[in-house]
Amino acid sequence: MSVLPTRHRTVAVRGHQIAYREAGPADAPVLLLLHGFPTSSHMFRDLIPPLAGEGYRLIAPDHLGFGRSDAPTAAEFDYTFAELAALTAEFTEALGLDRYALYIQDYGAPIGLRLALAHPERVTAIVTQNGNAYTDGLGAEAWAPVLALIENRTPETEAPVRAIRSLDGIRWQYETGVPAEYRELLSPDAWHHDAALMAREGQDGIQLGLIADYGSNFDLYPAFQEYFRTSGVPLLAVWGEGDQVFVPAGAEAFRRDLPDAEIHLLPTGHFALETHAPQIAELIGDFLKRHVRK
Repeated sequence: MSVLPTRHRTVAVRGHQIAYREAGPADAPVLLLLHGFPTSSHMFRDLIPPLAGEGYRLIAPDHLGFGRSDAPTAAEFDYTFAELAALTAEFTEALGLDRYALYIQDYGAPIGLRLALAHPERVTAIVTQNGNAYTDGLGAEAWAPVLALIENRTPETEAPVRAIRSLDGIRWQYETGVPAEYRELLSPDAWHHDAALMAREGQDGIQLGLIADYGSNFDLYPAFQEYFRTSGVPLLAVWGEGDQVFVPAGAEAFRRDLPDAEIHLLPTGHFALETHAPQIAELIGDFLKRHVRK
């Protein structure tokens, strides 16, 4: 397997600079990688080069408010999942992407699946890595403070949710559910990188607004599931089975609507690429060879 370099680029969308990573031949089939909270395209740093070397074009944007993309305040931009999805659709159009497979993780799942609802003809396949579309996948303890905020946003319900983006809260997401034999594969740089970006001015309003809006994704779960049934889209789930945010039942649930979905539970946590990037790259490469025409 050859390894191709990753380029770091930006493009203007609605006057906002959207940062993205890109690698692979310009005329190759596209895999659009959509990251989750609280990270950025940084989470794909070990996955992009080998898949690009397999002959795919990898494109990984930082959502507005995340990573190296612009981060207008919550007063300047309406931070909802509908708006982030609309902005992502405009991003794909700015790059001329009319056909792509999706890699969805955490926040990337409702964003990517909204793209699929709007333009199912553009989506060739889906790779979901702890990217949820079923209530089965919601870990009860992890979601309790978020559900309380969604139900009633007050200073009292904001406080425990605010702690999720602290250094300790972010580190918990990386370490929880990772077996002892894989702990040394976790790079502390990852959670320190995320925490530094989450500590920037204006992030409190951005992140609280998005978390408070997460209920809008639950409302779309039936539509996402109907899309799976009617499209029969090829789907690969590579899931950290120790994840307490999106638990393994969320991976297994895809087979209800996509009986041929491929499900792989890996011995790791929420950020499975931190410990199992080579294995995930191999699974994705095999999946794309079978389902995405070059």
